[in-house]
Amino acid sequence: MLFFILSAGLMSAALSGGMSVPQTDSLRPVTVTSERPAAVSRTDTLSSGNSIEISDVLRKIPGVHVGDNGGLSGLKTVSLRGLGSAHTSLYVDGVRVGNVQSGQNDLGMLGLENVDQVVVDYAANSISFNTSAPEFGASSASGNIRVHAGSFSTYLPSARLALRLSDNLSLSVNGAGIISKGDYRYADGLARTNNDISQFRGGLDLFGRMKDGEYRVKIYTNSTDRGTPGPVNWPSEDRQSDRNTFLQGRYRKGFSSVYVLDVSAKVAYDDIAYTSSWGDSCYGQTEIQLNSSHHFKVRNRMDVSALVNLQWDGLESTAYNTSRLSVLSSLGAFFRAGRFSGDAVLEYTGAFDRAALSRNVLSPALALRYKVSEDLELVAFGRRACRVPVFNELYYVGYGNPSLKPEDAIMMDAGADYKRNAGGWTIKAKADAFLNLLKNKITSVPSVEDPAVWMPCNIGKVRSAGLDVAAGFVRKGVWTLGLDARWNLNHAVDVDSSNTSYGQQIPYIARHTLVLDGSVEWKGWTLLSFWQMRSGRTDGAGALPDYDTLDLSLCRTFTLCRSYGMKVSLSCRNVFDRSYEIAGGYPMPGRTLMGGVEFSF
Repeated sequence: MLFFILSAGLMSAALSGGMSVPQTDSLRPVTVTSERPAAVSRTDTLSSGNSIEISDVLRKIPGVHVGDNGGLSGLKTVSLRGLGSAHTSLYVDGVRVGNVQSGQNDLGMLGLENVDQVVVDYAANSISFNTSAPEFGASSASGNIRVHAGSFSTYLPSARLALRLSDNLSLSVNGAGIISKGDYRYADGLARTNNDISQFRGGLDLFGRMKDGEYRVKIYTNSTDRGTPGPVNWPSEDRQSDRNTFLQGRYRKGFSSVYVLDVSAKVAYDDIAYTSSWGDSCYGQTEIQLNSSHHFKVRNRMDVSALVNLQWDGLESTAYNTSRLSVLSSLGAFFRAGRFSGDAVLEYTGAFDRAALSRNVLSPALALRYKVSEDLELVAFGRRACRVPVFNELYYVGYGNPSLKPEDAIMMDAGADYKRNAGGWTIKAKADAFLNLLKNKITSVPSVEDPAVWMPCNIGKVRSAGLDVAAGFVRKGVWTLGLDARWNLNHAVDVDSSNTSYGQQIPYIARHTLVLDGSVEWKGWTLLSFWQMRSGRTDGAGALPDYDTLDLSLCRTFTLCRSYGMKVSLSCRNVFDRSYEIAGGYPMPGRTLMGGVEFSF
């Protein structure tokens, strides 16, 4: 068994795309995609498995870049295939998570304690975090209590309780916390300070079923106080507090064999406060969404869908105040003919700001699929995707540029999927070639009036071309074995000849990423490992060192009194104590140990 770990280069926890170690809880993962009609999509689906943080799940996909400022308190953002974090949309149970101030959603605001499945959609340039309704056996209640503790005086308690209120109504309540001193060693004699964090997350989900339909209501809150230590060459004692709350509901019902209605609404408030030696500042964001999707079955070989979404965002801050009304509408068609099928969508995006600025964009998309056999499918898609400038880029005092145009991207992909089940074996393989072309990229440059003052301008062009290749297997039996290997080549370069960075790799996007991800399971014991290598990165000023890390985890599951379970785990991240940075000037922790115990019923 030890030879298996070391010779593989080391593997990992829950395998992507559904090849995961079975979970001990009673929730069944289901796919809930973002609210787009006849959505043009190309997805990877991952189970939350035994991961502790959302970023742990996402880094299993090499084409996903998780920006990390280090430690549990560090800002964590995500982007797909070199297009930037502001281009990547996040969804919770099909409803979008907004941040119209900076455009960068902090993954640390969301927790895994009530997330069963993560769906990465390259065509929609989105990531969805999905919760499934609880399933019950003889008992009308289920749940778990977990406590993890480890390096840097870190404690991670969480709990979840699910109740069956009736045959068609169930309730799930969850809560989690992070308490960490957070000061970690990253090199000989050097340590990060002011990296502490105190966080509480809590949520309630109500699930209802009806004839030909379902509905759900979600309440979620997050409260975080943390240090922001700054880069190592400019350390600080600054502090940040986040208060995030949202209420959302979704209703889906089929009124006949021809028509399905899907509506949702959301109200959210986010308050971010900075305490800094440069001066304190606060940002309060209010978000209201009304979304509706209408699906019509026109004939046996064709469906038509229409969508209309309205969103209002208001910002009040110490720097400036403004608001925006956004409109997203689209018309899509899904068609099929034998082994051939496809989606075609035309999408309109409008943004209307209080400052009388408006931006209007039409975005077509097309996806084609051909099923060669039961095991093999060919796919291809093309889509235009535009990103409207966020408030800071437009209106921040002394920095904003109200004349900015939306960033404009053309996304293309062609690939193949293979899956075969035989004799206890599941074998999967996937290959994609992709090309993303981005123009009107928003980049900060010295202003003409005063070179000492930088401001955002539409001067950048990026070409991101590459390959995603994945292969893996699961063998079930007395010994359950799994291995997943993924490689990403991303040649993401600046193609604007007027820039000094012309021809260079886009900062922080790795040219090569390799992931080996595996598991061994035997009589309640589970051995997990994860190895990643990233090379060919820059930070804008020059090349960044290549790095690789190995994570190992061992857990044992016990059955107590038939209906109760216990799981004990021990994990080590960055086993070989590598020194590396994901964001320049923000070193990542060295070797980290974490132990945990979970009781479930």
